[in-house]
Amino acid sequence: MAPLKFTWSKFTCGFSPRFIPALAATLVTTALLAGPLAGSCLAQDYPTRPIRLIVPFGAGGPADVAARLVGNYLQESFGQPIVIENRPGAGSVIGTLEASKAAPDGYTLLMMSNAQTVNESLVPTRKYQLMRDFVAVAPVNYSDLVIVVHPSVPAKTLAEFIALAKSQPGKLNYASSGQGTPYHMAGELFKTVAGIDLVHVPYRNSGEARSGTIGGQVQMMIDAVTTMAPNIAQGQVRALAITGKARSDVLPDVPTVAEAGMPNYDATIWLGLMAPVGTPKPIVDKLNNAVNAAVKRPETAKLWAEQGALPMSMTPEAFDKYLRDDIVKWAAVVKQISDKPQ
Repeated sequence: MAPLKFTWSKFTCGFSPRFIPALAATLVTTALLAGPLAGSCLAQDYPTRPIRLIVPFGAGGPADVAARLVGNYLQESFGQPIVIENRPGAGSVIGTLEASKAAPDGYTLLMMSNAQTVNESLVPTRKYQLMRDFVAVAPVNYSDLVIVVHPSVPAKTLAEFIALAKSQPGKLNYASSGQGTPYHMAGELFKTVAGIDLVHVPYRNSGEARSGTIGGQVQMMIDAVTTMAPNIAQGQVRALAITGKARSDVLPDVPTVAEAGMPNYDATIWLGLMAPVGTPKPIVDKLNNAVNAAVKRPETAKLWAEQGALPMSMTPEAFDKYLRDDIVKWAAVVKQISDKPQ
């Protein structure tokens, strides 16, 4: 049988040529409407299988703990397993790169922190761009930090420590859990705002940095409130200020940096979720609603308060702006570090 031939004549598909432009316009309009409608249909059924949550940090850390807590609630809410996949390494770059390669279908999510927003300027060789290759889903929580000094340091207040550092430029040092970590960046921002010169001493992890501070090898450290609170209680270090905007329930007697005379300093550790770019908006919105509900649960807020963390709740659009602002903030700090003579 000879193949059928279709020609644009008055017999083509039963349409006269004068109807062809109208038909084409109708088809285009239908295609444009079908995208959002298809996304809405997908969101109604989503999820129908397990969701992978990549955590580019080690097991047992704050990001991992938060991921499992939120994951448990999402599993309960969605009726599908949330599989936590730890992919630590290179300051979160390895796991973030892995997530950027995933299909944009809502079945791969990325746990993130300001480690990734710092890396946007600190690691120019990375093979992804955060705001190009991902979409913001929802924040999870944030934790204030505490500025501590070894008891041998004569300063009893933040103002006294700043005055001491100014009288001895380059003589005092501070510990961090490594180059480019949020603790390192918090220290560099502190130096900039206070106008002092401290020597950075990077350790391999927070535990070693903490031990170095407690042992007196370094004079100062900025650390997570909950982690350092027992050492403060035992007198192994002296707390000077909380980096957040309000006093911590964990350390209610420690003033904020603003109360201590530095109103322009703000450094916290925050966590949130992103998804590969192209993930349908209705699915992003569904995830956002579920995460916001999870962090607002009284039992979740109570647990985090005991750890010195507070829940965060935003729309995807608000979280997108928060991320972009954070990238700009830390890029300025990274530039100052890079511009300094070695």
